[in-house]
Amino acid sequence: MKDINRISIIGGPGTGKSTLAKNLGKKLNLPVYHLDQINFLENWKERDKQERDMIISQKANEQKWIIDGTYKKTIEERIKKADLIIFLDYSKFARLKGIFSRFLKNNRKERFEIPGCKEKLEKDFITFTFNWEKTNKKYIYEILEKYKNKRVIIFKNRRKLNKWYEEKLGEKIIHN
Repeated sequence: MKDINRISIIGGPGTGKSTLAKNLGKKLNLPVYHLDQINFLENWKERDKQERDMIISQKANEQKWIIDGTYKKTIEERIKKADLIIFLDYSKFARLKGIFSRFLKNNRKERFEIPGCKEKLEKDFITFTFNWEKTNKKYIYEILEKYKNKRVIIFKNRRKLNKWYEEKLGEKIIHN
């Protein structure tokens, strides 16, 4: 993974994008940008979308990065610039399990990737996670099809991701 300087990690809620980004960043000595951290200010206040997208574009123009998040408005730009795209294409059950597990483990604790925001679980977010395939999956595959020349790894479950990580980097993923 020596020739990889830009990694885009995409996928639905609860798939472990931020944890993977954090661990890869430490292992590969690459700066990590969490799109949720760019989108949310303290106490879950959303940043202006134009400002958010401008910041994301600035980060994507840097020479080295790991960016985790799927935000559709800027996803194609990030995929176009990435040396490696990791798509965590997990089942609806796995995504829901991921968000509920994170909530139970971190309830009312500050999210490591979103300083100033404490873990919470709202009905709208559960609905968004439940419907994620309908609103995002097809769009992502269409964009990936446009960039067939890119290095893309698609993981259908956490077990396969963990196996790849251990084989490539010689250690297990540290889950929060």
